[in-house]
Amino acid sequence: MRLTIPALIATLMLSACGGGGDRVDRAAFVSVPPGEIVRPNFSDSDPHPELVSVTRSHPVHGIDVARFQTSIDWKSARASGVNFAFIKATEGGDRVDEMFRSHWRGADAAGVRRGAYHFFYHCRSPEEQARWFFKQVPRRSGDLPPVIDMEWTPTSPTCTIRRAPEVIRADAQVLIRMFTEHYGTAPILYTTVDFYEDNQMYKLSGVDFWLRSVAAHPSDRYPGQHWAFWQYTSTGQIPGIAGDVDINVFAGNETAWADWLSRRAQP
Repeated sequence: MRLTIPALIATLMLSACGGGGDRVDRAAFVSVPPGEIVRPNFSDSDPHPELVSVTRSHPVHGIDVARFQTSIDWKSARASGVNFAFIKATEGGDRVDEMFRSHWRGADAAGVRRGAYHFFYHCRSPEEQARWFFKQVPRRSGDLPPVIDMEWTPTSPTCTIRRAPEVIRADAQVLIRMFTEHYGTAPILYTTVDFYEDNQMYKLSGVDFWLRSVAAHPSDRYPGQHWAFWQYTSTGQIPGIAGDVDINVFAGNETAWADWLSRRAQP
């Protein structure tokens, strides 16, 4: 991490004053070179004690956001350790997230590696949903692979059905194939513990997994499942973002991240 000259002067002045033990918000003055990994400067409003040390051992952190995050200072978030962001783009076959375009532009301008995700709707065909996503999310070299978010929707006002596991997996494979063909790289699949278990999602092929597990390590909740990303909290506190936000880690270190991007980012 490098500091601009004015920032360095400000830092030295603060140090000389003694500071009284107050934490200085580095996001206010840090300039982050493109592609540099910034270690997290986060907190959590409701942390799980057993996960604090293990998540901090992962150097590459990021977030996922949607319409609930209405105001993000992306430069501050980037300087505080947001190295990547998954941004909700679409849902079903006719909905675009209200904040998608704003978040999409903001993340890119701040140098945050960005990827878009589609929230799967169980009452529309996978083909229709894929085509809708393609209309809203452009292909661009270097962007993260697209994400398919598949989970149960018991609170949906229009679709709460729970279909058979083999039907769910068949729909997922259609989406995986269509997304791979369109974007030139295989998608990422986000899912939850109950959905993964109920539908035996481990049987899927041609996809990297992004797993939600906020009370235990993924190895405890998804035994034997390789994963690329882990969503470990929904109550993250990050400079530049008002309120709670989901925080995620990449599975490997900085070198593994660079290697993964070289193989999996959009061509």
